[in-house]
Amino acid sequence: MLRLLPRVVKSVSLPFALVTIALLSGCGINNIPTYDEGVKAAWSQVENQYQRRADLIPNLVETVKGYAKQEKEVLTQVVEARSRVAQMQVPKDILTNPEAFKQFQQNQDALSSALSRLLVVVERYPDLKSNQNFLALQSQLEGTENRISVARRDYIETVKTYNTELRTIPGRWWAALLYSDAKVRETFSVPAEAKETPKVKF
Repeated sequence: MLRLLPRVVKSVSLPFALVTIALLSGCGINNIPTYDEGVKAAWSQVENQYQRRADLIPNLVETVKGYAKQEKEVLTQVVEARSRVAQMQVPKDILTNPEAFKQFQQNQDALSSALSRLLVVVERYPDLKSNQNFLALQSQLEGTENRISVARRDYIETVKTYNTELRTIPGRWWAALLYSDAKVRETFSVPAEAKETPKVKF
């Protein structure tokens, strides 16, 4: 009888272990690290698209400068905004650091705003608007702005999934038990000026 006991324990413990693993994997134990990796990947895409935009700006400024030297103030605003973006040291904890994330977004929004003003100024220069180099740069910039919007949207969605997992059950329990370092991630907000209703004048 005693000799049979180890065999019985082995035969019972193997199915028990398999069932336990199946139950744990099905109850969301891996959701937090999986969603966390999704957030990191989406954030990398946001950074890549912002970098792509920053790389286009020097050529755009030089092209506009050749045709619209008198628009020095707008050109300076673009260059300064790009400089702030380039000089910002992005901390490793930016996704969980509200102040750093807010500063990052403010710098990027300021650059977006300066670029918008520059493109409005261009409307006054028909020769510049028809310049092939400018048209190519404008097209690349518009494409990049679209990619930034998509990357931000995807990031917001992955953060929503991740943050929801941390705040609801059973994710909240798994975070307390196994992932105590998991923190709610920051997300983009709509700038105050974008919320204002445009004024229409006739």
